[in-house]
Amino acid sequence: MKYINQAGWDRIARVSFGGIILILGWTNIVPGGFGVFLRYFGLLPLVTGLVGFCPVYHLLKFKTVKA
Repeated sequence: MKYINQAGWDRIARVSFGGIILILGWTNIVPGGFGVFLRYFGLLPLVTGLVGFCPVYHLLKFKTVKA
């Protein structure tokens, strides 16, 4: 696809990292305001990993996937 700018390893790392962050936030392992922050911040790496497109990579003209 034209708009994928992440390699497979990058996508796996983002989905894993996002999942861990969401678990920490939603299970109240990290309580308080920071836990609430993690509940929503975890969506960012999870979604970009699932989609394969990172807007920051696009702005910086950076790719981890081979052309």
